[in-house]
Amino acid sequence: MHIDRIPPQSAELTMMENSKYAKEQHQEILLGKEEGLDVSLYANPELNWLQMEQIRMGIKDKVDVSLYADPSYSYETMKQIRLSFYSSNDLVSYLARGFVDDELEQIRLALEDGLPIDRWLTDDMYMQQIYEIRIGLYENLDVSIYADSRYNWMQMREIRLGLEKKLRVSLYANSLFSHWQMREIRLGLEAGLDVTSYAKLIFSSTDMQEKREKIIKEKTEKRASTAQSNIDIKGFGKKEFSIFVENDGIKAFAYIPWIPGNMVKEEDIYDALETRGIVAGIKHEAITELIKKRKMNEKVLIAEGVPAETGKNGWFEFFVRLDLPRIPAPLPDGGVDYVNIEAFEMVEKGEKLAVYHPAEKGVDGHNIFGEVLHANKGNEKKQLKGQGFTIAPDGVTYISKLNGKFEYVNGKIIISNMVVVREDVTAVTGKLEVDGSVYVIGSVYSGGSIEATGDIIVEYNVETARLIAGGNVMIKKGSCSKRDCFIEAQGEVSGSFFEAANINAGGNVKANYIMNSNINTAGKVIVSGSKGMLLGGRVCAVKGVDTYNLGNSSNIKTTVEVGKNALYDKQQRIFGEKREQLLEALSMLEEKWNAVLKSLPPNKEQAAELIKKLNVAIVAKDKELADLDADISRLTHATDPDMIEILVRGNAYEGSMVVINTVRYMLSSNVSRVIFKIRNKSVVMVKL
Repeated sequence: MHIDRIPPQSAELTMMENSKYAKEQHQEILLGKEEGLDVSLYANPELNWLQMEQIRMGIKDKVDVSLYADPSYSYETMKQIRLSFYSSNDLVSYLARGFVDDELEQIRLALEDGLPIDRWLTDDMYMQQIYEIRIGLYENLDVSIYADSRYNWMQMREIRLGLEKKLRVSLYANSLFSHWQMREIRLGLEAGLDVTSYAKLIFSSTDMQEKREKIIKEKTEKRASTAQSNIDIKGFGKKEFSIFVENDGIKAFAYIPWIPGNMVKEEDIYDALETRGIVAGIKHEAITELIKKRKMNEKVLIAEGVPAETGKNGWFEFFVRLDLPRIPAPLPDGGVDYVNIEAFEMVEKGEKLAVYHPAEKGVDGHNIFGEVLHANKGNEKKQLKGQGFTIAPDGVTYISKLNGKFEYVNGKIIISNMVVVREDVTAVTGKLEVDGSVYVIGSVYSGGSIEATGDIIVEYNVETARLIAGGNVMIKKGSCSKRDCFIEAQGEVSGSFFEAANINAGGNVKANYIMNSNINTAGKVIVSGSKGMLLGGRVCAVKGVDTYNLGNSSNIKTTVEVGKNALYDKQQRIFGEKREQLLEALSMLEEKWNAVLKSLPPNKEQAAELIKKLNVAIVAKDKELADLDADISRLTHATDPDMIEILVRGNAYEGSMVVINTVRYMLSSNVSRVIFKIRNKSVVMVKL
């Protein structure tokens, strides 16, 4: 909760002058300022730049960084707490138990996979131990056999590896065995040896290794002796083969090595399967073929389970088009086809917009041991948000509440009122005022006037008329008038061409040519195509200009002004006034908060409700302030000398005037393919 706030410029100056900050710390603070963030939350010399980075990223993602913005936490600890917020898991309680850094990462990963890690976690465990438990849970192993802090992580690993291969780990799951001793017993079990002769505490790991290798050597010598006496029928009948279980118990393979006299039979394979507990998905034909065709030195699939199938995720079926071409198609000359763009979709009151299909259950599977593999249900999607629609009693059908314009923006449905005018708008028609958007299937002629809180779209032309929109203005054919045409929009203004037009816009102004017009925009002016031309009049664009040609060979006076101009100053004043209002509102809310805390209502529920409402109001105002600061930062950044420019892709003609951040430059000759920039308070030209 903030009470005193330093204005962005003075805060940045204070930070830059603080010699306690290293270069990397300065960089993090500057990045935060550019992103419009409240850097006071991490502008602390006690924080290193890596810690600052984690706090900055949290603020950017709307995370409650107060839970980890503590210099005593390492940056890795901060990172894990930040990441846990994205999956709605709480690591703060584990932090209180003493877990840090990589330990928190293992806990977070387990929680994200829905694993019951808490059941086996004790406060004295460290990262590698938690990792072994997490992997065991993920593989559906019986971790109760080794999830004990008496085992170090290497002992845990040996037991886990044995469980994975269905070995009798009870022969070595003893904390008194070192992990080296455990390993020797495990290797013996994997080789099919009788390890009881050396799986004893009295033997060191070296002793165990010697005994294991001796048993293997004796078996090998016996095998070789059998091979040498192949004349003697009694020497035959050796039964050497291996069963491999893979894919977490989904598949089993048989492998019969080529050894003279190796006479494995089908019943030997079946006996081995029974011993290993493999009872499901046995491929009898494969086993018969393996023996009859004597497939030696070949890995053959002899049992296969059925993997669980995750259910289908929930999804929305839309009955309106979402794929309208929001960006106009390019013309052969590089211009933009404003005429044929479909700017919106119309819907009627009561029209079905979408239906949500819930996530489906998955299909259970089974492994080769006959164990059920439970399937996960698909993920559900959140309800759609927006305005102008309602959800039917079935909870899944979305229905329009009004006749209007349908938009699907950033996952939200927005339906706004739209008036469709099926005739030309003229002085006779009168002034048209609409709470919503207006679509004119015709032209707007002299004397026509339209004011709308939403968008204004004109299918054909606009002459001497007045258009004022709270959203965007699109004139598909263009605007041409002998006298003044006035267009004002809070958003973007676009059309095929503008001639003798007065345009004020909050967003970009885009066309294929602009002639003798007076344009003021807080965005950019973009003139497209190889025939594109910005000629005559005056253009003021805070964020820059991108045109093909500037002026013409007749030297018609053309002025282009970008950067910190009168429009920029006006916008900054508006931002400043709004910021003061927000700070005042926040101050009043915080005063009320403090007053409430001093004298809470006796009723606990009433007190809790009051505190909750105040907190919601403060958070909302704080967000408004953060968003406003971001807008201020973006505006400042857009007029930075390194960012602001006038780009001419074709020809810039003599007599044209360019002004950047109030610095003026008159072209004394024709130039082509250049960018005008500001350097050391002078306008310079850079070749494209």
